[in-house]
Amino acid sequence: MKWLHSLNLLIKKIWSGWIVVLLTVFLLGITFFLVTIQNVFTETYDIERFTNANETIRSPVTIEHEQETERKTRETVQSVEDRFNISSEITEERTAYIEEVFDAITILNEPEKQNDSMSESIAENPNDSLAPQEKLERLKQLLSPEITESVNQDVFIELLNAESEEREDAKELLIRSVNEVMEEGIRAENIQHAQSEVEQNIQFSELDNDMKSSLLGLSSFAVIENSFFDAEKTAEARKEAASDVDPVVIRAGEVIIREGQMITNEIYEELELVGVLDNQQNMFPVIGLVLFIFLIMIVMANEINVLVKHHGLDKGKLASILFISLIVITFMKLTSLYTTSVNQLFFAVPAAAGALLLKLLLHERIAIVLSILYAILGSIMFNGQIPGSLNVEAGIYFFFSQMAGIIFLVNIKDRMAILKAGMGMAVINVVTVLVFLFLSIEKYALADLFLQSGYGVIAAFLSAVLTVGLLPFFETGLGILSDYKLLSLAKPNQPLLRKILTEAPGTYHHSVMVANLSETACESIGANGLLARVGAYYHDIGKTIIPHYFIENQMAIKNPHDVMQPRQSAEIIISHPYNGATILKEHKLPKEIIDIAMQHHGTMLLKYFYYKEQEKNKHVREGDFRYPGPKPQTKEAAVICICDSVEAAVRSLKEPTEGKIDEIVGSIVNDRLMDGQLSECPLTLKELDHIHQTICETLKGIFHSRIQYPMKEAK
Repeated sequence: MKWLHSLNLLIKKIWSGWIVVLLTVFLLGITFFLVTIQNVFTETYDIERFTNANETIRSPVTIEHEQETERKTRETVQSVEDRFNISSEITEERTAYIEEVFDAITILNEPEKQNDSMSESIAENPNDSLAPQEKLERLKQLLSPEITESVNQDVFIELLNAESEEREDAKELLIRSVNEVMEEGIRAENIQHAQSEVEQNIQFSELDNDMKSSLLGLSSFAVIENSFFDAEKTAEARKEAASDVDPVVIRAGEVIIREGQMITNEIYEELELVGVLDNQQNMFPVIGLVLFIFLIMIVMANEINVLVKHHGLDKGKLASILFISLIVITFMKLTSLYTTSVNQLFFAVPAAAGALLLKLLLHERIAIVLSILYAILGSIMFNGQIPGSLNVEAGIYFFFSQMAGIIFLVNIKDRMAILKAGMGMAVINVVTVLVFLFLSIEKYALADLFLQSGYGVIAAFLSAVLTVGLLPFFETGLGILSDYKLLSLAKPNQPLLRKILTEAPGTYHHSVMVANLSETACESIGANGLLARVGAYYHDIGKTIIPHYFIENQMAIKNPHDVMQPRQSAEIIISHPYNGATILKEHKLPKEIIDIAMQHHGTMLLKYFYYKEQEKNKHVREGDFRYPGPKPQTKEAAVICICDSVEAAVRSLKEPTEGKIDEIVGSIVNDRLMDGQLSECPLTLKELDHIHQTICETLKGIFHSRIQYPMKEAK
């Protein structure tokens, strides 16, 4: 039943861990929803027609005003004039009629100019002896019926009686005038106007009145309709005009009505069209936002799960994710309230502070993932509260700014690392701002370049300052052990380290050696070498209570254990990890350091005193001479457990050769493995092999062979 109890405990542990993770993700999801709902949800107003607006209302969306587009198209189509076809055949026909009249008259008056066709018709009747009436009759016979039926015979008489030169001038004038008006096209409704133009040309000519009179009569016959409606061309022209009409679009952010303005029917229709009336609540943007936040929550849950899987469940780290996210989102939201299209304050948002804190307190991977999510959320919060739109510039800027912080924060052990990262972020921020300015089609003044670039520098500076300022609160308030905290604990002037140095110098030297071995071994397997070093510094702090009972501190004094009972000696030795843990708790050192101090001996057996007691009492219980534990729970604690014994064993060698070192290290590693001391830590056999090799190489470097210098003989 013991295994069943252990299984239940494991299930409860896993279940409680998942509850904490899901609760953290859920709280973040609710926060993200609340700060972005205003950016996707259309605000509505309770207004009526023919009242004054209480505030300026802008369009939340970009939408086509279809009714206005149709009206504009209709007006444009109606304004297209009808298309007509001008018949060149009719123009040529009327011109030919005029020429026919004048040519026939010329033939009658001047027989020598007759052509063959006409000479045959009048060959038997010479016209020079004809009377005027006979000429008129002969002329009617020569002319087409269309002419004779439409033109008054007085016109013919006047033309017959006119001089040849005058008649030629009249012919040229009339043909030119008729061609001019007919080439422009004469429709049925403007025949009168065309005839008036021809008549004016005739009236203002230098011809005598009789000739003008005859030409006027002939022009009324010549000028007729020659332009006719073309339905196909008209339809095509109207279709083309309709296609050229730009749709009437209400742009997002466009002012529909200003405060105090009368709400007319047209304005009310526009308000109804963009969906800002109370009876037009649209829930689709809210549904879309919920789905979007759900996707973000899935990504965050996965990353937190990865963090827990590799580093264990730490409620302080989960709380740090929650608080850092709240800080970044709060900065973005507050800045968005004062950001306009002219004053782009999002360039000054210190979003990179979140990325720096996440990398320092947690891990680079989760810092990158959450930085991407913050950038996406920023593109929503800075969309000018225009539903359905994203501020791509803000999103890209936040992404590069945060990535710059993560990339430039490389040497975390260096206290100048944050300042150096801030300088790198400033450069990247300015470059990103300049990219947006140069890619824009708008022209910016030099002052704008300096202003926007200054925002980028301010954002980098604030990010670095916030990181330095907030880091101690996360370390102290949430109990998160960062590299900066470890570096401060590793300083030799720390009170506890000075206590070890002054009260137990041998233990101090032993701790330094263990620290060097542990750091090197941990770094070889990807564990936290800095944590191992600092943990090794403090792991034997419990020996300072009674330092002379431990052999490394027994200089020039007799070993007190020689006169004590083995059981008493074992109690003193076994108590030092727990006394050390008590001291560390009193001085409020991080839990990781306390755990290392408590776990570095696990449940190992004090073999020396056990076998010594066994010589006197064969029924001695082994458990009385074992450390009560717990066993090492982390890689760092397990490595210190091994290095602690290795350093003491190698130091006891009189001649530490490479073979002896390798043999001792291997025996200690195997002993810890076979004794089950490493059963609760995540070390693998491959990692143990790496640890073995690394420790041996480090010790060989420390105990390398030295040249034996000859001693000078005394004379």
